[in-house]
Amino acid sequence: MDLAVKRLRPTALLPVRAYPDDAAFDLHAAIDVVLAPQERAVVPTGIALGLPPGVAALTLPRSGLAARSGITILNAPGLIDPGYRGEIHIVLFNSDRVAEFTVRAGDRIAQLMVVGLLDVALLEVERLDDTARGARGFGSSGTAAADPAGDQPGAIRPGAEHASGAEGAG
Repeated sequence: MDLAVKRLRPTALLPVRAYPDDAAFDLHAAIDVVLAPQERAVVPTGIALGLPPGVAALTLPRSGLAARSGITILNAPGLIDPGYRGEIHIVLFNSDRVAEFTVRAGDRIAQLMVVGLLDVALLEVERLDDTARGARGFGSSGTAAADPAGDQPGAIRPGAEHASGAEGAG
């Protein structure tokens, strides 16, 4: 699939894959920005996309920036709808409590993943089908691996305290 990309600033870098088999393209900052500790900034990329109907794009954090510098994207994943033709911006956040972080024009700041969309129609119903999980949500599967006795991961055993310290909390 070919995807139209428009350079909106003369110095903007087009998205690229670092390796041929990468799932996402690297997005680059179009300007310099200094993020103070615990500060966010909306950083332009200098590009716009021509996503066709049935295709969207997601902006995702870069794992190296997060691991090394605490830089992430606040609204991750960011969604770019097929009809949007404006400049792509990334909402960067410096989670470090002490160190500032400098973004230079041209730095790789996020990833862009292109995804196909299903044609879905929502249908209101009175009852949903039953599943093994049911309505158990946030943290219901726990964090521990299943034990050799075959218990479910995160199962609460008699006398064992839930990982959050409160029954039903997630």
